[in-house]
Amino acid sequence: MDKLYNNNDNPRYIRQVTLSAFGVAGQARLLGAKVLVVGAGGLGCAALPYLAGAGIGTIGIVDDDRVALHNLHRQVLYTMEDIGLNKATTAAQRLQLLNPDIRIQAFSERLTVTNTLDIFARFDLVVDGTDNFATRYMINDACMLLGKPLVYGSVSGMEGQVAVFCTAGEDGSRLSYRDLFPDQPGESEFPNCAEAGVLGVLPAVIGSLQATEAIKFLAKLGHPLVNRLLTCNLNEPLFFEIDVQPNPEGARRLPVTSAAFLQMTYGSYCDGSMGGYTAISPAEFNELATRQDVLVVDVREKGERPALAVPHIAVPLPNLPAGLAGLSIHTIVLVCQSGRRSEQGAKILVAHYGPGKKIFTLAGGIEQLQQQ
Repeated sequence: MDKLYNNNDNPRYIRQVTLSAFGVAGQARLLGAKVLVVGAGGLGCAALPYLAGAGIGTIGIVDDDRVALHNLHRQVLYTMEDIGLNKATTAAQRLQLLNPDIRIQAFSERLTVTNTLDIFARFDLVVDGTDNFATRYMINDACMLLGKPLVYGSVSGMEGQVAVFCTAGEDGSRLSYRDLFPDQPGESEFPNCAEAGVLGVLPAVIGSLQATEAIKFLAKLGHPLVNRLLTCNLNEPLFFEIDVQPNPEGARRLPVTSAAFLQMTYGSYCDGSMGGYTAISPAEFNELATRQDVLVVDVREKGERPALAVPHIAVPLPNLPAGLAGLSIHTIVLVCQSGRRSEQGAKILVAHYGPGKKIFTLAGGIEQLQQQ
């Protein structure tokens, strides 16, 4: 064992093995560990290279998204040549070049209630690199159910957060994200990065901290942020930490069996269905937009760019469904910047019209349309 990490012919991990608090035992723990990273976007692109470089023996990557030009200012694992390629498989190829001695498994699929428990069961620890509440709550609930430590991270604008949940703290309590926020908010209550923006280096800061916490936890190094929330504000810059307290309301909302988990409704990101409307690809959108019997509706606010190049009407999301009153079109396609507001609009129209109209949304919004 000592020869493996100190031999001049194999010096890959020598700098961290030299740390007295880490040593050969810490490296052995990392090589035997299996870590799943959900999301190969801004957070994942920061965390993954350090997990691979540190020698995590098995790394899984879940992401069904494809690389787009607007990703590259923060998702620095990718290049211009990767635009249009799946993020999970592309990231896996990059990381294998960085460290060919570890195993990397790409899951180029969307995480849903039907596949989450099966995938999570294969790993020792989960890193949440997602950017929507539906998936965040689903990941949290699955980790609590399976007893998998969860390294949580989130970013918005100039602020980010990191914590370690779903594993026992020093007092024996096992808290979750729901102890902070018991109820899943609606996606319209908080803007995502496409709508609020994000400074490119912020995911690098938070994702690196997530990798740090995962490595500390697995190598039994220092004091991981178990049941503690670290908040970062790059405007100041300012870091501060709070202790997370047990919240009975959050605990009551956790599914306690696999059957209960499968019955949870997290939202269209996770439930495998679209609740009466259909998400379509840019190619399908371009075909529908040429038809005379189809109404394309831009639900963004006035003045948002880029402009939509096909015939359409503009009805901001808060004005639905009133803004469509009097129109007799049977098929409606909703469009927004990233696809989130159009999904919200689709739910509104389905509730208003029932099965009387065909409702579509452009998956990924105009940002995805631009990449075609």
